[in-house]
Amino acid sequence: MSHPLDPLTSDEFRATTALLLAEHGVGEGWRYCSIEGLQPSKQALDAFAADGTVPPRVVEAICLERATNRTFRARVDLSTDAVTHFAHVPGVQANVTVDEWEEADAVLRAHPDVVAALAERGITDLSLVFMDTWTYGDAVMPEEWRDRRIGWSDTWVRAAEGANPYAGPVNGLHCVIDLNSMELLRVEDTHSVPRPDVMGEYVPRHVPDRLKGHRPPRKPLEIVQPEGIGFEVDGHELRWQNWTMRVGFNHREGMTLHAVTYDDAGRTRKVAHQLSFAEMVVPYRDPSIDHYRRTAFDIGEWGLGFMTQSLELGCDCLGEIRYLDAVLHDSSGEPYTIANAICLHEEDSAVGWKHVDHGAHGPSAEVRRQRRFVVSFHVTVANYEYITYWRFYEDGNIECEVRATGIMVVTHVEEGQPHPHGTLVDERTYAPYHQHFLVARLDLEPDGRTNTVVRSETVVDPIGPDNPLGLGIRQVSTPIAVEGHDDFRWESQRAWKVVNEQSLNGLGTPVSYKLVPGGAIPSFFDPASPVLQRAQVIGHTVWVTPHDAEERWPAGEFVNQSRVDHGLPEWVQQGRSTADTDVVLWYTFGIHHITRPEDWPVMPADIVSFWLKPVGFFDRNPSLDVEPQPTSACHTGPGSCH
Repeated sequence: MSHPLDPLTSDEFRATTALLLAEHGVGEGWRYCSIEGLQPSKQALDAFAADGTVPPRVVEAICLERATNRTFRARVDLSTDAVTHFAHVPGVQANVTVDEWEEADAVLRAHPDVVAALAERGITDLSLVFMDTWTYGDAVMPEEWRDRRIGWSDTWVRAAEGANPYAGPVNGLHCVIDLNSMELLRVEDTHSVPRPDVMGEYVPRHVPDRLKGHRPPRKPLEIVQPEGIGFEVDGHELRWQNWTMRVGFNHREGMTLHAVTYDDAGRTRKVAHQLSFAEMVVPYRDPSIDHYRRTAFDIGEWGLGFMTQSLELGCDCLGEIRYLDAVLHDSSGEPYTIANAICLHEEDSAVGWKHVDHGAHGPSAEVRRQRRFVVSFHVTVANYEYITYWRFYEDGNIECEVRATGIMVVTHVEEGQPHPHGTLVDERTYAPYHQHFLVARLDLEPDGRTNTVVRSETVVDPIGPDNPLGLGIRQVSTPIAVEGHDDFRWESQRAWKVVNEQSLNGLGTPVSYKLVPGGAIPSFFDPASPVLQRAQVIGHTVWVTPHDAEERWPAGEFVNQSRVDHGLPEWVQQGRSTADTDVVLWYTFGIHHITRPEDWPVMPADIVSFWLKPVGFFDRNPSLDVEPQPTSACHTGPGSCH
């Protein structure tokens, strides 16, 4: 039997579109921007776990009627084969689909006005040209087309077939296109820069010989588990060591993790209801003509699920691997499968704990190597790749790591032309400064749903009679009893705990899980900036709200062509209590990318992470029972430590 949290199947996608075609004519002339299985309520999931009561299988579809540029929300109950809701959502633009992006490229490259503008620059081989369409924010939209669904395009040209298009920006040439009618509305031809002699290639056959062959060859590095994998996969449920969780997947968040529990000496303990990413905002901090519109909402405008890539054994993941496929849909609603979308594997993680005791009979050592279970997926959003790893450790820790790689956006400049908002990375070529903000939605449930988020920070005791050497520091905890936001403070090492006062550990103190921030960066935006107004979530490190199943998207549900942030800033105005209740912790983190030559032509992974650590959740180190490494697995050859 399927689980209520399982992702939609191909048959369920087809059943949804068949019902909407039959009852509301959603077919020719429409696009399905998204189709998603809605999660049952927490109470319904409790009932399913208790007695097997199966909740309705409800699907939500966001449909676009192209001729009228109207967005509709539909809800379908697959349990009863009924459309329960179908209504126009006024004044919004749904996410852009992959089909629209590909169609816009084909239309623009074939348009006579674009062909003529390229020819004036000496570009005549259209097979080498790539038109990359971006979405608009309201503040930078052309006023005359404000009521349309529009995009603007960058123009790139490859040096040769199969070469890197992002090494060949066509400066000053951008198009505005109606994504419903695929009508070219305007060619913006502001200036032209002669192409410099750059080395922007990374595929081996295009890299010059002078840059090859200087590194000694790698020796083989094998990762084997001769007795097989150390985890179990049952459908979408995963079990490893004391951890159990379920894996979900949807068009917007991509991979999601649900029902995370830890088996503590036979007692199944809740840790999290859901862990996922809810938004990603990438503003480019260059006001020049080629870049002023460049702010991407990669989750809300496009969707991480739609951008998820298939993984290959020995390349993206290494070791004894198991994969999960993912099923999504195109803009006609037809399902397709992303093979190997999610990678599951176990890793060695060096020493977990160790002590050497120098006793009367000589030193003795107790060492335990640490292992971790990794659940990961990879997305490609145009020029950038994002690789997300959720790592679960034997000691109860959870680490979330994101790696950004791929290719930077670059711009050519005239000889001697200044470029104050970017770094020179090649001849007359600079990469603009930019930022990557990710918003994690952390629905933690340590031993249940009666929780309070507590600010935890270190204060220094003043020097005085009781502290003459200035050694004293204390930890101060401040409950966040009303929904709102908070900010990281380096000087007090501020962090946040989700505390359950109703559950006490063996020492009599409340159990909790702590968000240990990493990559907490300021927005560097003026409060009046139109960019910040539509992404106010990035202005603060954390936000705290009571759980509400309808509050999922921190910058609002519809961010395409948005003017203001209809998410967290509006929700917290309600002033709801967040004390001893079911709370959600939203964490904003990311990469402040001051570009560098070493990031070109393909960027070494830039790594950012945060941790969720048990604090008083266990009575002592929960990895005490980890078995020592067999002696046969330890290297004792020449030159080794033994």
